[in-house]
Amino acid sequence: MIEIKDLSFGYSGGGRIFNDLNFSLKKGERIGLVGPNGAGKSTLFYLIMGLLKPGTGEVRVFGRSRKNEKDFLEVRQKIGLLFQDSEDQLFCPTVEEDIAFGPLNLGKSHNEAKAIVRETCERLGLKGFEKKVIHRLSGGEKRLVALATVMAMNPECYLFDEPTSGLDEATTERFLMCLEKYADTYIIITHDHGFLKNAVDKLYKIEAGRIGPL
Repeated sequence: MIEIKDLSFGYSGGGRIFNDLNFSLKKGERIGLVGPNGAGKSTLFYLIMGLLKPGTGEVRVFGRSRKNEKDFLEVRQKIGLLFQDSEDQLFCPTVEEDIAFGPLNLGKSHNEAKAIVRETCERLGLKGFEKKVIHRLSGGEKRLVALATVMAMNPECYLFDEPTSGLDEATTERFLMCLEKYADTYIIITHDHGFLKNAVDKLYKIEAGRIGPL
């Protein structure tokens, strides 16, 4: 599903983040990704989604090499990315508008999108939040809505960056149940090792520009 070959990347004015990085994700794999701050965990997600461009190497998604903006349009429709900061995910006035945005852009009718919003809110414990104004939500509530915007698109693969940040124990358990029932392929970046024990089948670590099993 995702294959990275001999990829190198560094930010302008900074050091090299990745050196000849190789990594793959197959359908049905549930992978946890850990590593120190600044190791490049979020950067890896941005490269997969085409939000950053590698210096050298290749990003292949769904069996095709992805190089330019047009190549990544399909990737962004079929892979759901949860950003580390919920403020980067939410931009509509209300909860229901934010959750409906993705399905509408995938061609769903307004009635279909409305049904998806209702179902997604029920799954994640957001029933009754539909009309709430985004900027008035707590940090944990925004995190949950951000998760809902990703899950509402029903992608083939998920990239979750710190998905449980700001969530209480009960809400984290509800999210875990959603993963078990509705998601079969994903990568989770988190410092919450307890959550990873229940959420993933394989654990990898990014360190010194490389990825390896932990």
